[in-house]
Amino acid sequence: MQNDSLIDSESACIEPGEVSAETANRTWMHQPNPLESDDSFVQKMIDADSMAKIQKVLDRAIVSARYAVKSDRRPPVLTPTRWVWRLAGFYHLCHSTPQLMEEASQRFASAGRKSLAEWATQKGREETGHDRLALLDIQSMGYKAEAVVEALVPPAAKALVDYFTESAHDPDPINCVGYSYTAERLGICIGEGYIQSVEALLPPHIKATRCLRVHSAISSTEVGHVKETLAMIAGLTLEERVRVAKACYQAALLRFSPPKEAYISDREIQNVLKPLELVNN
Repeated sequence: MQNDSLIDSESACIEPGEVSAETANRTWMHQPNPLESDDSFVQKMIDADSMAKIQKVLDRAIVSARYAVKSDRRPPVLTPTRWVWRLAGFYHLCHSTPQLMEEASQRFASAGRKSLAEWATQKGREETGHDRLALLDIQSMGYKAEAVVEALVPPAAKALVDYFTESAHDPDPINCVGYSYTAERLGICIGEGYIQSVEALLPPHIKATRCLRVHSAISSTEVGHVKETLAMIAGLTLEERVRVAKACYQAALLRFSPPKEAYISDREIQNVLKPLELVNN
């Protein structure tokens, strides 16, 4: 993937080639077309009634977004300094979730949408405290964690939090479902191999992948969260599922798009971090 605050390998387990989806009456194939409107592609693909088929629909939306991002730009090579930058991004994404999901739950409840309200409340509870894992990781890297996340707000993380905030504040916050599914679905594409490759870059005896591990395929909890969300989506109306798929596409676009400006350099990050080093580090 191309978003410097996130994980390079996140799209690896969702094949970015031709995507097929079986429905009750037919099997169709799709070659992603960036000129195809969001409405047309989601309307054509949402006619399945099982979780497996719904997952194909949502995954196709994510893959289509990956194809729509036509850029040869690649993020800089991961370094210990850049890992702190990414940890700051993880913090901001995790920190926003409990409050925004509670706000979404209240709006769903006011509209009498019980299953969505219960899902959003549970999602907020599940994510509570995950921002602390990112802070612990940053501290393990030798920095004053609270000061780091105040000083570093990666644009990619900000764009996602802004989208999530807008979705939660909408009178109908159903886009939060697509946002959440996309984040967790891409998360479970991260395996032990990638985590070990990150740890190999860090100084010896430094453990700074707590947050990453919790949001990866090695976390049975994270895998379960994806299944729970799919089960909830299966009970939604066709119109609601269309909106969820569109939100998956929109959230994935944000995750896969490179920043509009140049990637921040290691030197720029180091200039921010130097005054924030822990004493006796």
